[in-house]
Amino acid sequence: MAFPHYCDHMGHVNNRWYAHFFDDASMSLWSQIGLSERALRERYATSAVIAHVEIDFSNELVADDQFVIKSAFSRIGTKSLTLTSLLHHCDSQALCARQTMVAVFFDVQTRQSAPMPDSIRKIVTPFLVGDDIESS
Repeated sequence: MAFPHYCDHMGHVNNRWYAHFFDDASMSLWSQIGLSERALRERYATSAVIAHVEIDFSNELVADDQFVIKSAFSRIGTKSLTLTSLLHHCDSQALCARQTMVAVFFDVQTRQSAPMPDSIRKIVTPFLVGDDIESS
């Protein structure tokens, strides 16, 4: 739900809140497949940091609008994963915003980027949707 305090002087949800919404959605996606931050560190001795975020805005949200976010893994690299999230207005189904985020794996001891562990790659691969997140 878009609360009134999310809105700016122009009456629509300010862009800073979209980052918050998308961050919550991406963390839920990781957790749903068993790769919470705790699991990454404790079971796999790795973590992932956000290296790039891009948000495209299509339709505005205003106070009291309800929305839903659909997130999916859209690309797997050697050291990174790309997550795509779509924010839709619940009533109109209009796409309001799309976020593309690149997470880079790193070694928690050296604090340097590192290849994605094969065990994680095996977990994520079945959830890869490519660019077709709308139909997933």
